[in-house]
Order: sequence, then structure tokens, then C-alpha cells
Amino acid sequence: MDATMSGSSALHSSSHSPDHHRNFQFGFIDLLKLIAAQLIVLHHLAFYGPMSDHVRPIAPTLIDWLDSYARIAVQVFLVIGGFLAAKSLSPQGTSTVADPLRVMWRRYMKLVPPFLMATVLAVGASAWASLWMTHYSISAMPTALQLAAHALLLHSILGYESISAGAWYVAIDFQLYALLTMLLWLTGGIARRGAMPWLAPLLVVAGISASLLYFNRNAAWDAWAPYFFGSYGLGVIAWWARDLSRRPGVVALLIAALLVPTVYALTIDFRSRIAVALVVACALVLVSRHGMLLSRQRFAWIRSFGRISYSIFLVHFPVCLLVNAAFVRFVPARPLLQAGGMVLAWAASLLAGAIFYRFVEIPLSRLSTRASAQGLALQVPAAA
Repeated sequence: MDATMSGSSALHSSSHSPDHHRNFQFGFIDLLKLIAAQLIVLHHLAFYGPMSDHVRPIAPTLIDWLDSYARIAVQVFLVIGGFLAAKSLSPQGTSTVADPLRVMWRRYMKLVPPFLMATVLAVGASAWASLWMTHYSISAMPTALQLAAHALLLHSILGYESISAGAWYVAIDFQLYALLTMLLWLTGGIARRGAMPWLAPLLVVAGISASLLYFNRNAAWDAWAPYFFGSYGLGVIAWWARDLSRRPGVVALLIAALLVPTVYALTIDFRSRIAVALVVACALVLVSRHGMLLSRQRFAWIRSFGRISYSIFLVHFPVCLLVNAAFVRFVPARPLLQAGGMVLAWAASLLAGAIFYRFVEIPLSRLSTRASAQGLALQVPAAA
């Protein structure tokens, strides 16, 4: 969810150069994130209400679909997360992880500071909304231990109620990234000694199979990375399979590794969320290997929304909560008026995400990058 597209040159040529593929590939990722982010916002508007409760009588099919199925869009973020993690940690299928703790710390510092700021906003929004309505979507004032569990991304594991709707995903994203980091670090040491260079892909495929055939079929595991590793691992394999420089035989094996365990798992227990993950992973491979043309103008707005998708994900819940409360307090419970409230909450979430990105996510990212660089500089003399 946090990747940015590198390069923004106009793509008017029909050339299939590496730059062309790279630019379209990440433009396509931004497009996927744009669509998925909207579906997540609309899902929470439909799921939590109460505006959607008033709209349901005039649009039952739409509200029920958003309530039940739009949440599957989270699979897009899981697959893209694995795809971009592989790009960062293992661009050529071999590990570049030398210090796993430092890699995981950088990831933590990228995810958690803006997440904590959004959590503070959610606490304030719940307190404000409670003045205007009584509803199950309003969280009680959190305890110190609950806040600490959120800061450590352990709230779901320790059984604390999530303060915001997206809190569970931030924790899972970090778990998955840490799991992949450790796997690549362990296998990378073996590969650097000239043995078993195929071990990392083999273990990722084994992890996908274990997830889809066992962990993902048991809801008791849904606070842990193995439950979601099937979708995340598909993204990892998709990155390795899209490498245009690979021999056709290697690409064929990687694509088979992507398809075979997933299709087999779906024949045993069909899950629409896993089918969506497979489609997204295959689309990433196809787009990367057979690029299409997009104009700079189309790239520009898609890229902008792709950049702010994480911020939208973080802040949309408190925004939607406040709009819901305001419409309960001040607006008649007429379906069309409440539908207007849902549209307003959706638009306000996008605006709030853009503001949060500009004034919170970017400054915090710069601070964490600077702190990491200073820590590295301090360790160099000590190592010498």
C-alpha cells in the first residue's frame, strides 16, 4: 500500500522497453490501489451505518453488495504488498536482506507513526460522535494498555478491540513483511554460499500452499500472518515471474507456482477473496510482461490517488463516523438525504486522505528516514 510509481515520462511510443514496462506497471498498481481504496471506504460506510440503514430500503442491492463483498478489495492490497515487498527485498529472486532487524524497523517506522496519528483522530472522532448519536461503531475511550497494544501492532493478537476500522490491516501488513524478511534472510545466507538458489521461491510456494489449504480456512488464525500469506505470497511470486530478463523456462515454473496451488486450493474450498487475489496477481504479471499505453495526464491523477491510498485507508473511518453522527443529529432520516450523506462522507474521506498525506504521512516519513540514516551513521564507527 505504500509504494510510489517511479518515473512519469509520457508513454506515447509503442516500444516495450524496460522503462515503458516499469512506468505502466506502477501506474497500473496505482490504479488498482485507487479502485480498492474507494471500495474499502464504501464498504465501511455500508457496514457501519447508520446512514446506510436509511438508504437500504431504496437501494438494497447496492448497500448489501457493499456490505458483503466490497471488503474483498483488501485482497488487492495484500497482493500488491507482496509484489512490492519482493521488489524491495528480493528484486532478482535472491535475497538482499543482510540485517533483518533493521529492515523490519524501517517498515515499522513507515507504517506506525501515521497509524498512531490516525488512531488519535479516531479516538477524538468517537468522543465527538458519541455526543450526537449512540451506535456500535463508536469505540469506548481506550485504555493505556489498549493504546500500547496498538502502538506495538499487537491489538488483535492480545484481544483488544480495534480503535479504527483499518487497524487490523496495518498489523497484518507488518507481520507479513516481517515473515518474508526473515524467510529471505535465512535462505539468502544459504544461497550466498552457492547452494540452493531456488530455496526462497520454494518456501514461498510452500507458505502459499499451507495458507490456502489450512490457515486461511480457519478463522481462528485471522490475527496472524499465515492466514493471509496465500494472497501476499501470490504477489511475491508475481514479482519474480514478471522479470523480463528471465529465461522462459524459469518464468513458466514461476507462473505454475502461482497458479497450481491456488487453483487446487480453490477446487477444495472456493473462496471469492482468494480468487480475486489470484486474478490480481496474474494481472500484475501480464501487465508487467505485456505493457500497454497510458498518457501522462491519465498517469498523473492515478498516481496522485495511488500515493494517498494509505492515508485514505487510515483516516476514512473517523471521517465517516463524524459525518454519520452529524447526519443522525441534524438531518432527517430520509433515504435520499442520507444517501447524500454517504456521498459526502466518501468525498470527505478522499479530501482528508490528501490532507493527511501532505501534512502527516510525508513529514513523518521524512523524520523516520532521517532518524534511520542517523542511526546507521552512528553504528559505522562502532563497527569499525
